[in-house]
Amino acid sequence: MTPYTLLILLVAAERLAELCVARRNAAWSRRLGAVEHGRGHYPVMVALHTGLLAGCLAEVAVADRSVAPALGWPMLALALAAQTLRWWCITALGPRWNTRVIVIPGRPLVTGGPYRLMRHPNYLAVVVEGAALPLVHGAWLTAACFTLANLPLLAVRLRCENAALAAAAPAS
Repeated sequence: MTPYTLLILLVAAERLAELCVARRNAAWSRRLGAVEHGRGHYPVMVALHTGLLAGCLAEVAVADRSVAPALGWPMLALALAAQTLRWWCITALGPRWNTRVIVIPGRPLVTGGPYRLMRHPNYLAVVVEGAALPLVHGAWLTAACFTLANLPLLAVRLRCENAALAAAAPAS
């Protein structure tokens, strides 16, 4: 097993851990009257993110990509920074974090952690990771395809999440 394969498997394991956290958080949110939005785009998002990991491994194997250390090391640093940002988001949102758009009506927006710096920091982590993770091992085609496919999905997701948060905002 190559170090890159191990890296991708570790990211896949991290994604499974995220899904466990998300499932627990969804149950907590629903007990408090949460409403889910955007169910239609969620399977597409899961397929795209699964495809990113599969594409990383497949492109390296099929196209016989080699590691260019001058690119690989900085991309690894960016991919790790994206993971750090993602878990900072998860920690800041606590039980309100989810992979789905599940919002508890009447709750104020979280403004701590990375949310004091920007409105949707987790999506910055997704964009950075989607480009950086494949480039750790020179999988430029996977990086490009994921990035191009993710842009319209991210636009749908942001519209959905912003509308859901606005609709659930506490009355002023």
